[in-house]
Amino acid sequence: MSNILVVGGAGYIGSHTIRVLKDKGYFPVVYDNLSKGHKKAVRGFPFVKGDLGNKKKLKNIFKKYDIETVMHFAAFTEVGESVAKPSKYYENNVCKVISLLDAMVEGGVKYFVFSSSAAIFGEPEKERIDENHPQNPINPYGRTKLMVEQILKDYDEAYGLKSASLRYFNACGAHPDGKIGESHENETHLIPIIFQAALGKRESIKVFGCDYPTKDGTCIRDYVHVNDLADAHILAMEKMARENKSERYNLGSGNGYSVKEIIGTVKKITGLDFKIEYAPRRAGDPATLIADPAKAETELGWTRRYNLERIIETVSDWEKKRKY
Repeated sequence: MSNILVVGGAGYIGSHTIRVLKDKGYFPVVYDNLSKGHKKAVRGFPFVKGDLGNKKKLKNIFKKYDIETVMHFAAFTEVGESVAKPSKYYENNVCKVISLLDAMVEGGVKYFVFSSSAAIFGEPEKERIDENHPQNPINPYGRTKLMVEQILKDYDEAYGLKSASLRYFNACGAHPDGKIGESHENETHLIPIIFQAALGKRESIKVFGCDYPTKDGTCIRDYVHVNDLADAHILAMEKMARENKSERYNLGSGNGYSVKEIIGTVKKITGLDFKIEYAPRRAGDPATLIADPAKAETELGWTRRYNLERIIETVSDWEKKRKY
């Protein structure tokens, strides 16, 4: 049984991944400063409170738990905030990751799974984005992710540190048991915002742009369930360790849904109605972002178990039961 340090494991994707790790026979240890994560989401798991940049504490954890692999889920992720506060993003998403990687090298930890992002690609040049798509991020958040991917290539060459960088498209959904799900203090993601409107927690859902060159004028995005992402992390980790090779994968469903389609699906599944407001486009929002997941499917054997309707059902169950 391998011991995995899950940095940011009390956050949204991390808290789902530790459960899948445990189900598959691994021993996950959660490391989180709780600035964004929730202690309630990691009950029953070994937990250490600490900061990403604390090399001494990290090295002690590596030794205490005999850590073989580190999974990283500790980035700041709000695009708008990254534009307003780039210093905050470069410090946490780049500088502190370098401290983590240095602690790994010094502690003899050989494998790193990195939460990257489709934001590294910037404006799409084709409808389905594969791993070879040009990388030209248009905001500081995307640039921090691309910088770390480049740093990982250098650390592989210099120190033999192997990595798997996983470029998410739109992570969504909740655990099917309804006990954990997406919960951010200032929510920016579409599906939970729609549910806030549907449940009366906000006055309306605001749709930014209805004049895009898409089938209904609203943006189209690729939505992938958080548990499917967790599966991909473990498959990528296993392949990396088996072959001792670094790789990069785009993770999405390969299907695109418009904002109006997402709203319609929530209304259909919940039976709830709510107010919709239309607003001008936001700067930097591409009309369409869809992954080409063929590489992950072929090389990792990755498949998705959750379609859009099932994703919305899991969110509905979570919103009814949520405790944090």
